Amino acid sequence: MISFNLLLINPVNVNSKIVTDIFLVLITFFYTFTTIYNYKRPTIMEIFAKLIHKSFVTYLPTKFPVQFYGLPDGKVYIIYARFFEIKFERSGLEFILAEHLEFSYNYEEEKLVSTGNQDAKKAVYTELVDKPDPKIKIIKVNRELNSFAEAFAELNKKAKTQFQIKPEDIQIIQNREDKDRLSIA
Repeated sequence: MISFNLLLINPVNVNSKIVTDIFLVLITFFYTFTTIYNYKRPTIMEIFAKLIHKSFVTYLPTKFPVQFYGLPDGKVYIIYARFFEIKFERSGLEFILAEHLEFSYNYEEEKLVSTGNQDAKKAVYTELVDKPDPKIKIIKVNRELNSFAEAFAELNKKAKTQFQIKPEDIQIIQNREDKDRLSIA
């Protein structure tokens, strides 16, 4: 038993244990570093649909928040949710995508414009999109979505397809006053 205790206290064994511990720490450090370095970060979604206004108390027939978005086509789109009845005393949630017919959106300048406005260059306040008795056209009703984030992802896909105009489709047409206009063929 004495020889065993002497073996444990021997400086050669102590040094080899320290070297082994340092080696294990270094291996763990390098493994952790390479794991972190090679970690694939989640891709950030490109946002093409621009949020104009979000309202929690709205004039639309819903008790949920309403989000107004401007898309590259110059239209104002609305996302809102409402309850629907499945069977007797059972309900579900459906997400509505609608187009606001009373406003347009200048995508490049990020300006909201009223369609009845004579001075089309004059922007209006973004809160005006949520007004009493809005004129809207429901485009899509989706009962398979579970959140506003999923509804926004669908709208963002639509905006991305609108944003991708090929340069061959754009022609420059000379006006009599020698002003260039862009036209989509």
